[in-house]
Amino acid sequence: MTVAFVILYSLVTAVLFIVAATTLIWMIDSWRTPRALGQMPFPAPDEPRLSFSLIVPARHEEAVLADTVRRLLEQNHPSLEVLVVVGDDDPGTAAVAHRLALRDRRVKVVVDDSPVKNKPKALNRALPLCAGKIVGVFDAEDEVAHELLEHVDACFRKTHAHVVQGGVQLMNYRSSWWALRNTLEYFFWFSSRLHFHARSGFIPLGGNTVFIRTDLLRLVGGWDTECLAEDCELGIRLSVAGAHVAVAYSPELATREETPPSLRGLIKQRTRWNQGYLQVLRKGEWRRLPTRSKRWMARYLLASPFLQAFAGVLVPVSLLSMVLFKAPAVFVLFTFVPLMPTVATIAVEIIGLAEFNRMFALKARFRDYAKLVAGAIPYQLLLSVAAIRASVREVRGQRGWEKTEHVGAHRELEVIGS
Repeated sequence: MTVAFVILYSLVTAVLFIVAATTLIWMIDSWRTPRALGQMPFPAPDEPRLSFSLIVPARHEEAVLADTVRRLLEQNHPSLEVLVVVGDDDPGTAAVAHRLALRDRRVKVVVDDSPVKNKPKALNRALPLCAGKIVGVFDAEDEVAHELLEHVDACFRKTHAHVVQGGVQLMNYRSSWWALRNTLEYFFWFSSRLHFHARSGFIPLGGNTVFIRTDLLRLVGGWDTECLAEDCELGIRLSVAGAHVAVAYSPELATREETPPSLRGLIKQRTRWNQGYLQVLRKGEWRRLPTRSKRWMARYLLASPFLQAFAGVLVPVSLLSMVLFKAPAVFVLFTFVPLMPTVATIAVEIIGLAEFNRMFALKARFRDYAKLVAGAIPYQLLLSVAAIRASVREVRGQRGWEKTEHVGAHRELEVIGS
């Protein structure tokens, strides 16, 4: 074994340790520091004073759109409108939207006639028509709590925020082995990591249940229509502009969604997100962040698809090196260093599953914990495949929008539990 190989492998091991350790620290941020304790919940509501324009981009969403809009219209808030954006080539979804508009004057149907359709184009098409002081974004399959806007209204006024990011939670964690880990990812992301990023002054916003002051959103030009992670990109620009972002996560107010129904769908979704992050990295707006620490954090986060892809490639290399190379015992032990935060992360996920079930009044079974542990390595390999695919697509200039299929599995869960 050459000295150069030892040095290279040691550097790789150190990088993997840093990635695993920072992932662990950020995912438990809401529980690990006295400053963070109590940061999760929305403030209590009082007399509503703001008005809301809720945009729902809907493409081939006939199966779920009506229930989503109905829930939005049932909000316990006196001033709201719902703008449903449909494509001019999607008559099925358009028919559902127009029926909803005929039943309730608060529903507006916006037609997107862009030659190439995607979510940010749909959002920008609706933005000039928004009459509310606050613009909110929801996906077509969302289950939204009736009290959400009351709490968001209070959060804007009590925190003097420009942006309020609410919680989004996948619910159907028993649908598949990957759905369980996907659900916990969302749980830690919205209940902890986004709080950390908001405090740090650099935040990649979530794709829905995000609320922005309309005048500010128009001032920054809305969403980037060419970006596959338009929520992250907007968060970067707002962070550069010095916007104050408040993040809140209350289980009873979290917007409920479903996991992708197939492995193919999950890989395509993660490919899109990862490629969007790489686009934002290449765009370079993050370089205008005011401090070096924020710029390093942005660079690290936006480059994470490369790190995931690298980790995926490293797996077969590591297996081959175990067979082909002989190494000193000390060196072999050192290569196991990244395993420590990885094992700790799995332990935290087990505790997180118990906490998730407590918060949402569910009961975990022993098989759920077993699936969680057994699926740890396969799921990371799956994410690495998506990261590799995203990197290849970005290099090749393939930037078409791969839409996630929605079947309403989270609503089936509610029916079963009722």
